[in-house]
Formats: sequence, structure tokens, C-alpha cells
Amino acid sequence: MKNILIIGCGLIGSSLLRAVVDKKIAKKIFIYEKSRSSILKIKKLKLPCEITTDFKKIIPNLDLIIFCTPLGEYEKIILKINRYLSPKTIITDVGSSKEKSIELIRKKLKKGIFWTSSHPIAGSEISGPEHGAKDLFLNKWCILIKEKNTNMKHLGILSKLWKKIGSRVAIMDPKKHDTVFSMTSHLPHLVAYNLVKTATDFEKQQRYELIKFSAGGLRDFSRIAASNEIMWRDIFFNNQKNISKAIDLFIKNLRSFKKDIQSKNNRSIIKKLVDTKKVRKKIIKLKQDIDKPDFGRS
Repeated sequence: MKNILIIGCGLIGSSLLRAVVDKKIAKKIFIYEKSRSSILKIKKLKLPCEITTDFKKIIPNLDLIIFCTPLGEYEKIILKINRYLSPKTIITDVGSSKEKSIELIRKKLKKGIFWTSSHPIAGSEISGPEHGAKDLFLNKWCILIKEKNTNMKHLGILSKLWKKIGSRVAIMDPKKHDTVFSMTSHLPHLVAYNLVKTATDFEKQQRYELIKFSAGGLRDFSRIAASNEIMWRDIFFNNQKNISKAIDLFIKNLRSFKKDIQSKNNRSIIKKLVDTKKVRKKIIKLKQDIDKPDFGRS
């Protein structure tokens, strides 16, 4: 590839920039970033890119455009770049919810232009270009979305790109993607936000210094709940139906735990606790984490 445009240079965008440079995937990388603070950081870090706002000049010569913004920004940007796009340019994104965003893309993107969605399963609670890392995607899954009208050539090129920067690639349709990640990613974040809110409310009601004495459990949930609020609002709204179903199942299981505790049902609660421990072993076996205690892990 000669020219790549990364739209949005936060944690994921700046990590992609670093990874693409490290693997020598493109000759020139352009960055479009609306945050003045982020632009100053990019310049201070001397990241190897050209910051641009001139879509008319650069888009006709691009091989790849990658959207690395919150889902709520897609429509505005599509309307800005639409007239300059050509079918040869590969367009992808890194969004965590697909069905609604693909629906919007179909409505707003001009005819004859292909968009092939990606979702790298990488990131953390921190955001901003200063936190980017070239190995952020190493050994992480990247989900590519395949539909009836998917451009298979573009899908193949994107698959090679993600593999080159270290990802393991899987193919899903939008519906399966949103169902899977409503449970493995979206619900855990929602639970984390709610648990921290509950702890804060409890602290106010009881007038105890609760947060000061945070144990490992609350500490770990607070890390997840420190994630970017705009990004997660957009994910919750975009994957509304699947997340609502996941919440219902979570509430059902929470009530079951409550019932066991109130009735001191030893057999039932021990079974639940033992069965859920097996999931941790499976995650480690699948190399999704390492087999070490994480309290205080740097």
C-alpha cells in the first residue's frame, strides 16, 4: 500500500499508526483528528504521519481508510468524504458494534463504494495517542465482517493487513458479531459501570469511606469503568437489543444467586461457583490471558 488515512488518532488509531509503520505496510500515513489536544500530542510525540483536513486532495490517492472514532462520529465523517471516494479505496473501521453502524453506512455511503468492517479485540481503559503501542494487536483477535455484498478482494487485503500486525483473524456476519460481543465485552463493561456506581451510592448512603478500602474486586471493576464514556455510550446505544437481552439474563442469574444466599442453599451455590471457575481455566487454555494472579500486576 502507498497511502493510508486513519480517522481518529486515540489509543487504537495511534496504535495502528505505529504498527503499520513498524511493519512497513504503507509509504505514507495521513491522520485526520478533530481534537486539538490530540493533535498537539501527536506533534509532540513526533509520530510518523501527516495531519490533514484536506479530504479533496488526499482521498482520491488513498488505498485504505480506517475509521477509529466513536460510532456516533461515522455519519458526519462519511458526509464529509463521500464525494471524493472511489470504489478502489478500501474502507474499514474498528467499531465494537456492527449491525446498526452497517445499516447507517448503507444509507449514507454513496453507491458503488465498499466498506468492510473490522473489530480488533484490543484496547484498554486509557485513551489518547500517547498510550498507543505498536504491539497492541499482537496475538489478539480481529473480527472481519462478511455480508452478501462484501468485496472479497478487500476482505482478503484486510485479513492480510491485520495478520501482518500480529492479529488472529476470524470472520463473522454482523448479527453473530453483535450477539457474541454483547456478552463477552459490552455486558461486562456495563456491569463494571453499574458496580462502581452502586459502590459510590452505597458510600453516600452509609457515610463510610468505602472507596478508600477498595478490595481487588472493586479495583478491577473500577479499571474497566474508567473507559471512554463517549465510546461506550455509542456501543450501548448501537447494540441496544442484544445488550438488553444480556442484561435480562444477568438479572435472572443474579436473582438465582440471591435466592441461594437467602436460603443458604449450599449445594446450589457451590455448583455455581465451581462451574464459573472453569471458564477462567478455559480462557487461559485459549491464551486469552496468562495464568498468574493479577493483583497489583503492572
